[in-house]
Amino acid sequence: EIIADYNREKDRVSVEETFAQLVELANSLDAEKRRAAEEGLSDDELALFDLLFKENLSKTDRERLKQASKALLASLRELLKPMHDWTQNTATQAEVKMFILDKLWVALPRPPFSEEETEETAYRVYDYVWQRSESRHDFLAT
Repeated sequence: EIIADYNREKDRVSVEETFAQLVELANSLDAEKRRAAEEGLSDDELALFDLLFKENLSKTDRERLKQASKALLASLRELLKPMHDWTQNTATQAEVKMFILDKLWVALPRPPFSEEETEETAYRVYDYVWQRSESRHDFLAT
């Protein structure tokens, strides 16, 4: 909306108002929300991206991780939606654990990720998802 208004009226007052609105918007975002916006990810996608992230990635691999984060979140939401209280059942816990490992096995670039790093990353993601689900965080909301 801000940019559309700017493009409609390019007079000085409009430019100043647009700039003031953009500054206000930027200041209203906390650091993580700002970072998520810069990365083009939602808050939950950014959290998964951070769990997948590895230093010294190429730009291409970094973009692959962003896409993997988005895809993983969407597929986890679909998997977990019908699983009420999945954290209380060892069978569903194992299913979720294997689901995450399978998804990351396909999604993480090799190299730079080794088999061992993929497994470690999958367990970190599982722990995160378990904690978020256990604390009743709205992680599964779309």
